[in-house]
Amino acid sequence: MRLIFMGTPEFAVPVLERLVQDGHQVLAVFTQPDKPSGRGNTLQAPPIKQLSQKFAIPVYQPARIKTNEEVRQTFESVRPDACIVAAYGKILPEWLLRIPRLGCINVHSSLLPKYRGAAPINWAIANGETKTGVTIMEMDPGMDTGPMLGSKVVEIGEYETAVELSKRLSKLGAELLSEKLPLVERGEIEHLAQDDSQASYAPILKREDGLIDWSMRAKRISDRVRGFQPWPGSYTVFKNARLIIWRARPVWLDLTSPPGHGSGDGETKRLRDQPGTIVALDKSGIVITCAENSFLRVEEIQLEGKRRVSARDFANGARLGIGCSIRDETSKQ
Repeated sequence: MRLIFMGTPEFAVPVLERLVQDGHQVLAVFTQPDKPSGRGNTLQAPPIKQLSQKFAIPVYQPARIKTNEEVRQTFESVRPDACIVAAYGKILPEWLLRIPRLGCINVHSSLLPKYRGAAPINWAIANGETKTGVTIMEMDPGMDTGPMLGSKVVEIGEYETAVELSKRLSKLGAELLSEKLPLVERGEIEHLAQDDSQASYAPILKREDGLIDWSMRAKRISDRVRGFQPWPGSYTVFKNARLIIWRARPVWLDLTSPPGHGSGDGETKRLRDQPGTIVALDKSGIVITCAENSFLRVEEIQLEGKRRVSARDFANGARLGIGCSIRDETSKQ
């Protein structure tokens, strides 16, 4: 098939690779503009641009799509059989959706109609889902509302992060698209309407989404730690700086633990009513009290501007002990 591909991040890479591998003619690739990265703010090309250059595919990086006459001219001159979209990062205008002979086909990283929107993988994990998947859909002017052409389900690992799940789903999406495109080309694909009454949404992540609310249960905080990676991260405020938690899990705290491992029965009972407080330390991390007598073991942590370290090493360096608050700027006992 003669295709135009639109995608930007690492998630889209296996999809484009599979299209080329399957022998489709990718006539052009649209991706987001290069963005500053690193301490030197050096411009970094998106992963899809780097891959497209490897395959010698023409690359376009318009800052805007809706009113861009050059984009319209490119699509109208190429007249592709279909446009394949995978995590492009922009809403496509209706005029563009009408140009490809077989429409625009999106690889979406959720089981539609659940988690329509920009960050389905992140919110599925953050909300504690145990299953998700990928959906191939024909795009319409709505936000991920078009008819479904196929889907596949996966289990979410108990401690799987958004970064890890994204890698699995991107490969699964590439496989599913490879299965469905021949059916699309032959006009044999089944179009299944979405049930809008079952829809949920996964809005674009904001920096403030990552701020930890210690009055949540430990399981919910742990899910958000896994889900909000690599950005915005799950963080608390420590001495006027962001303290990012990279690995954490809910634990059962033994109130009769020996000295040096916990704070003892009476003391722990008092501290567990103060969410965000350290109630135990051992070689595997620091244990923090959360809502409803739940506890979170933090294993890996990063102070803003510093490198990632084990939570125990951070506690030692910051002279944190049982009874210290992990969220108060002073962190006094």
